[in-house]
Amino acid sequence: MTARRPARVLAFVALLGVSACSSSETQPEPPVGAPWPGDMSPRPVDIVAPFFDTASRPYALNGPLIPASVTMVSAWDIPNNPLADPTLDDSPEGEQVRWGYRLFMNTPAETPRLTPSDMSCGNCHLNAGQRELALPLIGTSAMFPEYNRRAGRDFTLEDRIVGCFLRSENASRGSPSGDVQEGESEEGHAVPTPTSEEVLALAAYIRWLSDGYEPGRNPPWRRRNRIPGEGLIPVDDLDPQRGEALYTEHCVTCHGEDGQGVQIADKKAGPLWGPHSWNDGAGAARVYTLAGMIRFMMPYLDPGVLSDEEAQQIAAFITSKPRPAYPYKDQDYRTEPRPADAVYYDR
Repeated sequence: MTARRPARVLAFVALLGVSACSSSETQPEPPVGAPWPGDMSPRPVDIVAPFFDTASRPYALNGPLIPASVTMVSAWDIPNNPLADPTLDDSPEGEQVRWGYRLFMNTPAETPRLTPSDMSCGNCHLNAGQRELALPLIGTSAMFPEYNRRAGRDFTLEDRIVGCFLRSENASRGSPSGDVQEGESEEGHAVPTPTSEEVLALAAYIRWLSDGYEPGRNPPWRRRNRIPGEGLIPVDDLDPQRGEALYTEHCVTCHGEDGQGVQIADKKAGPLWGPHSWNDGAGAARVYTLAGMIRFMMPYLDPGVLSDEEAQQIAAFITSKPRPAYPYKDQDYRTEPRPADAVYYDR
């Protein structure tokens, strides 16, 4: 695989003025160029999306990231898009990066065998992990292995991705440590392992985004989706009813009254609760973690307009709702104290 340079072409920005929550490319069938479950033969990549030159971008990037303050105009902007990067060759490594990107953007369609939920990686990591204050992933692979407080051990990047599949995508019939044998769960879904093809492809994409960053050094944009400690409200003092009123005022345009997401062009917000959402062992099932995401990423048409208090009230409302159960919560936080906002652990 050749060295990566910043891509000079981007997905075409269209349908300005409508609202969505994250970029999730809709594909009518599994991707050309990716291995399909049961058929691991390589296929040529077919780039079908329209692109435009970076000179057409109506705002400046903040370093490598889309600024947190821009709204719908950025919905289709992928500053580093492996499907459009002419420096990424057609080697197996290059194909793996491209498939990792497709997996990231539309996880349920690309790997239904590992995604019982309707959640994509791009639902939480906006603009393919390349937006400021939206859980950006550029440079983050250089931080692994990294200690995971929930598991009480060091995680590789692949371990971390397995955890996302088990929890955020609800493929939760494997071991909580990620040390599982690949096979089928009770529901017929495969369980992910650090060597699953999809996990390796996602890791390849994230490492491609992190090319050139210093190992062991956190990029300055990492872990900024957090409300300061002095702004946190005790969980018991939060009011889900107030959160529901704020949700109705600020969130239903994209997420719907039922929280299941509104289809807008090729974008649809992931379900915030119910059987197709993340399970109750996911990071977003924690009140303060979710509140940090809401505070800095939402609402999409006016990000940052909510106060620390309002974001926490909305998070309290969303985490009061039912969602799939992670069956291994009793094995979490055996080494480290359980966070006060991990509310589903007592239900």
